[in-house]
Amino acid sequence: MADAPKVSRRVIDGHSHLGEMAAWKFYDLKEPVKPTVYEFADQKSYIDRHLDALGVERGLVISNYGIPVQEQPFSLNPLVIEAVQGSDRLCGALWVSILPKNREMTLEALKHAGEPRIVALKTTFLLGGNPDPGTWDDETRELANACFDAAEKHDLVFHFHTSPGGASDINNFIPLVEMYGKRVKFYLVHFGGGVSGHIKLVPRFLDWVEQGYKVYTDTTWAIGFASRWLLTDIERRGIGHDRVIFASDEPWSDFWGEYWKIEGTRVGEELKDRIFYQNFVDLYGHKW
Repeated sequence: MADAPKVSRRVIDGHSHLGEMAAWKFYDLKEPVKPTVYEFADQKSYIDRHLDALGVERGLVISNYGIPVQEQPFSLNPLVIEAVQGSDRLCGALWVSILPKNREMTLEALKHAGEPRIVALKTTFLLGGNPDPGTWDDETRELANACFDAAEKHDLVFHFHTSPGGASDINNFIPLVEMYGKRVKFYLVHFGGGVSGHIKLVPRFLDWVEQGYKVYTDTTWAIGFASRWLLTDIERRGIGHDRVIFASDEPWSDFWGEYWKIEGTRVGEELKDRIFYQNFVDLYGHKW
């Protein structure tokens, strides 16, 4: 990569990915590809090529994922643990799943929930399953509760991928949040991930905050209007200022695109500072 410009304010990256994946023949492509172009293979690569290259203070790292292989993101949990224990500029999330077929890998991951600078859990429903508790069988519910118990015991934030359509659609997260969201801190990555998700989520998200739900989000992948609407409504309603975390989702998104969604929004500097670093410090800082 060519040298990148550096940020001119204090910034912490609240959601990004560590580790390498094999190229994959996505969809109907004729050859396997690596769509992200680059990856951060290890702690040094992430710090040198991401944090230091951009002037970012700290980062939260999560297994790099995206290919339809259940074991793949679990295989990077040891790398995440090693990275965060090797640098006080990093904290991390353990990859888990509530799918019964991933039970043993998830229970193994949860053994490390109390490790130093492990601050979160992460899962996706792109690989199967559904976040709506109304769809769960007994095995799924048992495994979900094991994850919730670990999150509660170790004060971990549970990160969920959201995107429009399919199981990851925000509609499926509404009953999850309203059933468990006063017990467990839920972080809805990508703020619904598309136009319909944003429109459904902006008023409801702030209603949840007002009602005492422990919900957090970032604006990665957000369509142009979404971050503007969310931040403007936070200032208008006077709630939710502490629930939005800046994140790059690198290498799956683009740091500068995500940065300017916040920096370029016409809201006060105090709110921007909260999003760029203070909310992260308040949420995770006690783990350092």
